[in-house]
Amino acid sequence: MAADGKRTVGVFDIRIIIGGLIGVYGVILTLLGLLNNSDEELAKGDGLNINLWAGLALILVGVAFVAWARIRPLAVPDEQTSPDAKDEPHHR
Repeated sequence: MAADGKRTVGVFDIRIIIGGLIGVYGVILTLLGLLNNSDEELAKGDGLNINLWAGLALILVGVAFVAWARIRPLAVPDEQTSPDAKDEPHHR
């Protein structure tokens, strides 16, 4: 629930799912960058440990997505009404 009493999407918000996946890839790349520091791998990146830096950047982007979803949650409407419902006459 949001502060104003409205229901929110919660964990099923697409931003949390995307942020989580990007974060997982970031952790994997960061671990690869930390554990695989051979001269051959560093030569491929012109002396720069690309896996480490790309992994750290992905972790930051993942955290940003999750923070965005937490700071500005999506509200779920209370009633599901069709767009044509207001045009239909009420029968008694």
